[in-house]
Amino acid sequence: MLDLFKVHSNVTPYFCIPDIGFNRFTFSFTLKDSPEYWINVSAWGSDEYISVLSGSFTIGDCMVVENPLVSNKNPEKDEKFCPTTPSFYRLLISEAHSQVLLCTDMSTADRLLPLLHLPGKDPRDFYSLGDIVINGQGLDGRVLNILAAVRSIAELKLFTTSDGRKGQRLEVKLFDDSVTSFSLVCWDREAIQLMQTLVPKETVLFIADVKIDSFRNCMAATVISKTIVTVNPDTKEASQLYSYAKEMSSSGALEDDDRPEDTPVDSITDVYTVSHLKLKAQESPEVFFGITYSFISKLDVDSSISKVIKAKCAKCKYQVNEELQSCTNPSCPGRDQPLSVTTGFDLLVDITDHSGTLHACSLKDQAAEQTLGCTIEEFTGLTDDERTAFKWKFLLERCKIHIKVLPSTKMRSGIRGVILACSLADPGEVKQHMSALLQ
Repeated sequence: MLDLFKVHSNVTPYFCIPDIGFNRFTFSFTLKDSPEYWINVSAWGSDEYISVLSGSFTIGDCMVVENPLVSNKNPEKDEKFCPTTPSFYRLLISEAHSQVLLCTDMSTADRLLPLLHLPGKDPRDFYSLGDIVINGQGLDGRVLNILAAVRSIAELKLFTTSDGRKGQRLEVKLFDDSVTSFSLVCWDREAIQLMQTLVPKETVLFIADVKIDSFRNCMAATVISKTIVTVNPDTKEASQLYSYAKEMSSSGALEDDDRPEDTPVDSITDVYTVSHLKLKAQESPEVFFGITYSFISKLDVDSSISKVIKAKCAKCKYQVNEELQSCTNPSCPGRDQPLSVTTGFDLLVDITDHSGTLHACSLKDQAAEQTLGCTIEEFTGLTDDERTAFKWKFLLERCKIHIKVLPSTKMRSGIRGVILACSLADPGEVKQHMSALLQ
């Protein structure tokens, strides 16, 4: 009998044996009972047996395995689709002779619990997200390790393949001190269930043997059958990243990262009224994009320059005072270096139509320059009267606004709008789309 913690699992319908005349199914998982050793387990049996067994426990449960068969492993064959282990053996569980039970001895469970936070790989052996992005296609198809914090967890997507099989996908956004948003894609049921329990911006992951590939034309990581995810690892590197994640979250720097996540404006086609935008955001916490034909009801470009143009640290995007010699964000990766500053428009805009108002939409940087039709340098050279004229060019004019809507705990409404593009609307286009929305 073995008392172990389950750290990984994968369920796969395997093959049919013609001379016996029935399908055999296999369920593989990985168990750990010490910091140095863990082992792969394969259970074989009927569809019903494997289905019941695989649903009887999950990652993090303490297990009792009775009467397994101990077999020598073939590293090239047995670990091609399973996690790499330091053991020379593997365990085989049969429907007829073995039992797998949840451990009810709390003292044993308490002794094994800390093992969940120890990575199976060298905690210093990982790629930063920045390294992956910079190397790009050079790492496509590679299997490697990542240490990153959880930024956000999207809604579960269900789909049906062309041959009728049902599937599911979950996208998790990661970040570290080099990149603010990087996709981790999960297709496996157990991996998805684990990810859905995590707390964004308060969780660090060591992801061993994750596959790097392209997703939505960007580099991303995909959880595969070899991957083991360690939640909040008990390591120096993870502790440092956790502190950085908390600082970035409390400073608002993560919410201020308003990039449209590689969604071209030309590809945004769904049209909404303001009330439809609010309703969709309340129904689903996932980021979405749309077009609204609305009036700009607040545009304070004639206030002081310091309220229109903001300076940020080029390293961490934290808002700074240009007169200082270094970034004041204690978690900035360039804090000990001379301050490097970027400046850009940083406006809060209200948009209004017949259905309501969406307050404090962000209009920044290049999107603001394109909307206003001038650069920062040109804008700072304008007189007060000229800036007021800029304001009335858009104020109370019907505009075609491409917008990104996302959840925000800092907004009273619980949602935030980011304007990606804004221009005066064509009256014929407005009539066509608004008539369709009002039907």
